[in-house]
Amino acid sequence: MKKNKRFKRSNGIIMPIFSLPSDYGIGTFGKEAYKFIDFLAKASIGYWQILPLGPTSYGDSPYQSFSSFAGNPYFIDLDLLSEDGLIEKDDYSKLNFGEYEESIDYSILYNIRFRILKKAYENIDNNLKEKIEEFKKEEEEWLKDYCLFMAIKKDQLDISWIDFDKDLRDRNPKALKDFTKKHIDDINFYAFIQYEFFKQWKNLKAYANRKHIKIIGDLPIYLALDSADAWANTKILKLDKDEKKPDFVAAVPPDAYSEDGQLWGNPIYNWESLEEDGFKFWMDRIRINLRLYDILRLDHFRGFESYYEVPATDENAKYGKWKKAKGDEFFKKIKEEFKDAEFIAEDLGFITKEVEDLKNKVGFPGMKVIQFAFGEDFTSEYLPHNYERNSIVYASTHDSDTLKGWFDNLDEKTKEMVVDYFDIKEDESVNFKIIRALMASVSDIAIFQIQDLLELGNEARINKPGILGENWQWRLKKDILDEELSEKIKSLAKLYERGNYENKIKQE
Repeated sequence: MKKNKRFKRSNGIIMPIFSLPSDYGIGTFGKEAYKFIDFLAKASIGYWQILPLGPTSYGDSPYQSFSSFAGNPYFIDLDLLSEDGLIEKDDYSKLNFGEYEESIDYSILYNIRFRILKKAYENIDNNLKEKIEEFKKEEEEWLKDYCLFMAIKKDQLDISWIDFDKDLRDRNPKALKDFTKKHIDDINFYAFIQYEFFKQWKNLKAYANRKHIKIIGDLPIYLALDSADAWANTKILKLDKDEKKPDFVAAVPPDAYSEDGQLWGNPIYNWESLEEDGFKFWMDRIRINLRLYDILRLDHFRGFESYYEVPATDENAKYGKWKKAKGDEFFKKIKEEFKDAEFIAEDLGFITKEVEDLKNKVGFPGMKVIQFAFGEDFTSEYLPHNYERNSIVYASTHDSDTLKGWFDNLDEKTKEMVVDYFDIKEDESVNFKIIRALMASVSDIAIFQIQDLLELGNEARINKPGILGENWQWRLKKDILDEELSEKIKSLAKLYERGNYENKIKQE
């Protein structure tokens, strides 16, 4: 199996789209996103890693999406719609999108965003209608099911598809045809939303690429149960044939993130069924994601070798079982279909020799997270002196404490180990001493959450696994990314030969 070509030595920033500043309650593809890219370019950052872009469902997690093909309507920038003449500034500028600059109120967004988008939809002209029709034809394989799914959910007051009327739940052709005829305007509205999403994202990504910044996207391994994907592809999932409910759900066992494990609740793949048609659903998923991003991080890589399933009635993930997947066959197909694509393996958690062998066989770089590095001694593979070049090192991730939050919460013995290992003096910044060491490491790419460069604590944490209703809310303050910080990062990029420093020299 042909391996990935090695990544060029560089650095990157984790920053979800929803965490960007904006005047309208959540980060979007508008001017603040372009300003953020300008900051990355000035700081000689080579990669911008984001979280999944799909439309979120109950709980607001980007890892529980109504579709793994569609885009989140909240990210469509209202000012860009106004510039296109689809809405007036007065249609949205005086509305309340939330009280706090640094957090997201999803309930407010849910109640007002779609009203604004509907007004924009009602103002489309014939020229735009033609473009949307072209888009519908190009994306028909996934878009038709998604728009129909969302229109049915709206009609049935947002209930799960498992509770749809039986004929709609089971995709009876006549029932679907009758519903489509009756609700064609709603179906076309969801197509319009996707057209605008893909248009705005394509323009933003192109801007980043022109600045020599590549986008790292994140592809969740599992589908949300309440999704167009699951509704339209029940054959590839382990669901009850009559009621369509899962008997077992996806999870990960207890680990450094959670002592009860993480009970994800997603349906489990039927790997035999996936293999029968050449993993077509997965190939389609990867194909569209490689259009959205330059590099794909494969979430929960170990689940491609063996997956952990828990009875659907369990309240935590302690008592599941490991089952074999089809990793060899799956990645052979990926290599055949996507010869030049670049991937990162999220190989955190309980990693066996079999998982390590699979990762080495496909050649994808794995992840090193410094917060996992300190135990009883200094032998951990997560310590910089033990890194291999074909790896990506992280100071923190969206699932962890921020770097400052992590250090502040360490017990005294572990704090002493960290101080000793990084030679941190009393008057030195803990964050930047660690950041410097990770930049100096042999790992091909060093990636940091923007919170770690700003030395923010756990008030800026993105996600606490296992907690519902408190996550995915943090936002960056406007104008906090200044020249001093960009120069500080740029100097480290120059010192350790990372990022876009060579490109900056050519531009200057």
